[in-house]
Amino acid sequence: MTRKEIGVIGGVGPAATVEFLRRIVDMTKSDTDQGHADLVVLQHSSIPDRTAYVLDPSRENPGPVLAADARRLEAMGVAAIVIPCNTARVFIAEIDAAVHTPVVDIVQRGAEEASKLSKPGARVGVLATDGTLASGTYAHALEDLGHEIVIPRPDLQARVTELIYDEVKAGRAPSRDKLDDAIYYLRGLGAEVVILGCTELSVAAVAWDLDDKVVDALDALAETTIELAGCAVQSRA
Repeated sequence: MTRKEIGVIGGVGPAATVEFLRRIVDMTKSDTDQGHADLVVLQHSSIPDRTAYVLDPSRENPGPVLAADARRLEAMGVAAIVIPCNTARVFIAEIDAAVHTPVVDIVQRGAEEASKLSKPGARVGVLATDGTLASGTYAHALEDLGHEIVIPRPDLQARVTELIYDEVKAGRAPSRDKLDDAIYYLRGLGAEVVILGCTELSVAAVAWDLDDKVVDALDALAETTIELAGCAVQSRA
């Protein structure tokens, strides 16, 4: 396979980017250093908060910063750009307009993986930031694939937000019950599959034994990154 260098706009959040890089290594089939992906990583943690802007456009806009980072990576000659942040998908049109280099859509990849595990027309649950849900990115992606999105009721969504912001982003131990309660609720609404549509939830779930009907969008992005880099993906157990 032709080897290519892939650019990563990271820092959104910092722990999620580190977890993303770990998964790329773990998911690559190679017995040597040389078989792993070549990456250019910008751990740009000072990018303005994506959800804050989506919910309140008077806040600082992360779009121009993400676009500038994409231009920096393009100038380094990367073949594609990935962003391990679901809420950043809101700004993909602005990023695309700034570069000629393709930008991978994490939301689309997460939705596609969920669709593979669902019956045609099945409901799919999504756990994500308030910004991602408000933007409708997952709703549109799933609708295009023939699925209906279901999301947590407000009190459970508030607890998911606490898990994301007050625990993972704050460097505190995550509470599994917040995730489990939300998943249980979505399945009660008929969700055949539940997507972890926030990379902080990916970080939280590392130590938890979730079943195979929970799809992690970060895994889908990591797999795509490995393939784009011209490396081999480990077969799934």
